[in-house]
Amino acid sequence: MTILVAGASGATGRLLVEQLLDLGHDVRAIVRSPERFSKIMKESEHLTVIGATLLDLSDEEMARHVSGCGAVVSCLGHNLTLKGVYGQPRRLVTDSTRRLCKAIRTNKSGKMTRYVLMNTTGNRNRDLNETFSLAERGVIGLIRLLLPPQADNEAAADYLRMQIGQKDPAIEWVAVRPDSLTDELQVTPYEVHASPIRSAIFNAGKTSRINVAQFMADLISREDLWNSWKGQMPVIYNRE
Repeated sequence: MTILVAGASGATGRLLVEQLLDLGHDVRAIVRSPERFSKIMKESEHLTVIGATLLDLSDEEMARHVSGCGAVVSCLGHNLTLKGVYGQPRRLVTDSTRRLCKAIRTNKSGKMTRYVLMNTTGNRNRDLNETFSLAERGVIGLIRLLLPPQADNEAAADYLRMQIGQKDPAIEWVAVRPDSLTDELQVTPYEVHASPIRSAIFNAGKTSRINVAQFMADLISREDLWNSWKGQMPVIYNRE
């Protein structure tokens, strides 16, 4: 399968690229700095590096890069700097998801394309009866007001839920929700749930980036796993 990865040079994105290559997939990686990416990524005839800022691509370029892909993955996120959090584009994740999905539809390949969005446990799945306490709602409301990336992550997932939905003729989707991200060298046991089993605000769990990458790679590669989670927002935790 050919897979497009947006945000491939990020801390999780590059781990995902490595795991997809190890599974024998062809990967198209969109990165802003191909030179820097090449220094951290092993060479492979199955890897195509596209040097671009995704939102600067024209609709025609976007459609060309997506053409022939069985899956598209967004590992995009805001850099944790003042410019990254408060600068433009404020809706990086949402606008990228919208344009990538538009490109998939434009190609009219006749086949379903899998779209995987890396999201967060701070965003609840409004298709389910996920309830937050009054204190949690207050803190999340404050975060949403003060930190634009929170609203961006919520809007991106809502786009998939409400605009793509469950019966789109071209796109199936999964929004993966890790908890507090950590860096580990190897994949470790983890568990996946339909909804959070602990408070993302007051009792956050941990999720290693390499485990997130492993789960997303398996989602794309395994028919049974994809069918178990498509149209949902699974939550992933490191097993304690």
